[in-house]
Amino acid sequence: MLDLLITGATVYPGDARPFTGAVGVTGSAIDLVTICHEDRSLPPAQNVVDGRGLLLCPGFIDMHTHSGLVSFDDPFLTPKLAQGFTTEVINPDGLAPAPVSPERWRERRAYLRPLEGAGPERWTWETVAEYLDALDATRPALSLVPSIGHGAVRDLILGGGRVSPTTKQLREMRREVRAGLEAGCRMLSFGLVYLPGAYADTEELVAMAEEAAAFDAPLVPHVRNEGHGLLEAISELIDVARRTGAPLHLSHLKSLADETLIEPLLELLEETATEIDLTFDQYPYGAGSTLLASVLPGWAQEGGASGTLQALGSGTERRRIAHDIAHGLPGWENILDTLGPERIEIAHAAAPNEGTVGRTLGEIALDRGCDAVTAALDLIGESALDVTMVLHYATDAAVRTIAQHPLMLVGSDGIFGTRPHPRVYGTAPRFLGRFAIREGLLPVDEAVARLTARAADRLRLTDRGRIEPGKRADLVLLDPALYVDNATYADPCRSPEGVAGVWVAGRSAWHDGAPTGARHGGVIR
Repeated sequence: MLDLLITGATVYPGDARPFTGAVGVTGSAIDLVTICHEDRSLPPAQNVVDGRGLLLCPGFIDMHTHSGLVSFDDPFLTPKLAQGFTTEVINPDGLAPAPVSPERWRERRAYLRPLEGAGPERWTWETVAEYLDALDATRPALSLVPSIGHGAVRDLILGGGRVSPTTKQLREMRREVRAGLEAGCRMLSFGLVYLPGAYADTEELVAMAEEAAAFDAPLVPHVRNEGHGLLEAISELIDVARRTGAPLHLSHLKSLADETLIEPLLELLEETATEIDLTFDQYPYGAGSTLLASVLPGWAQEGGASGTLQALGSGTERRRIAHDIAHGLPGWENILDTLGPERIEIAHAAAPNEGTVGRTLGEIALDRGCDAVTAALDLIGESALDVTMVLHYATDAAVRTIAQHPLMLVGSDGIFGTRPHPRVYGTAPRFLGRFAIREGLLPVDEAVARLTARAADRLRLTDRGRIEPGKRADLVLLDPALYVDNATYADPCRSPEGVAGVWVAGRSAWHDGAPTGARHGGVIR
């Protein structure tokens, strides 16, 4: 007898054309996949679900998430489970809770808090393996795929300063990257706008990438510049991948400053994909979200959280920051000057600035009777860096142009918070429900493939991403008439309707609009 039988659904297998049929599950694995028209021809099951009029897909895979500490507070990862995600890639952008030294874990936590949450009251780990053990002990409902963060490795060996590694230190950094990959990390992430990763030169990236190449682990970079210097920044990582032989998966592809760069960018990637193993991910929105501290020039963030707060407390340094924002620095992605204060909205702010959430930097400056730079510096300092922003940069046409590209996979870049970017709640239903099912921007089976089979292949997860016998029974059952993003910038914490069920390892994890309590995900190692 089967444990679960879903009948009559339109089955999207992940990498093949859909069909109407039935899928049976025994234990944690798919046991039966059949095209059938007569329910009486099917074997009995303890639990039978009528899937008529619904779509049955493999569980969705989120290629870029900031969930590396969230499970300590919400092991159900509720906003992600509610839209059909069953697997997430964590520790992107070179940012990670480990490896970390006993002397610097508080500093690391202060820097990561706005993006990742604080995690437990005390971090009990130092190595990547110890962190993954602690994370797995939270029993997350979703499967979490860890990356080794270059920024974390650099901070461990070199601290938070603008320094270059000695030959010995470079060997130590390589050893830490290798240890992370041996502990189960499947990707090497770079955050070349975050500190201290931004201080690395190309040769340092090559050295780290050589370790990843030995494991066939993709490089996953947030490139140095997504503004006017976008093409040059992308080319740097293409060069690193080409020189080392490592696969390359570019994070959250976009153009912050100039949409005329999108066509030559996609042409560059298509040409490069004929030479190296290349993909990218995108969140399907025309706005991003990150630390408000990202408006600061790199020198103002030297020394980590404490160094940044010290700079913000100095009148001389504040005037220098204002000058650099007004006039720019070579190679620097000057977000505030590029976008302007009216396109920067506060998504989360710790005390005493909770009242600024949902307001633009321009509005806040007007209320405070100061300029936008002063308002930003005051917010960052008063809330001890615990401030995130939503930055509006792209037209719908630009977003859809990238979303159509066959190299594109889906990454929410979800950052939790008081009033988060709607991508935390709406990425999958926006891409599949709105772009594919409603608008026909791309075929539905193609959209499902991007969310499932192709993402699993990119991560070398051979046990999931497809509906076929023997695969892990991560499944999502959707009503195509209802499944669409409800989350908006004004009201972002809204999960989609139309999710009839989500199963993780064959167990019902989401039913009747809520988690069931089942937690059968865990850290994939």
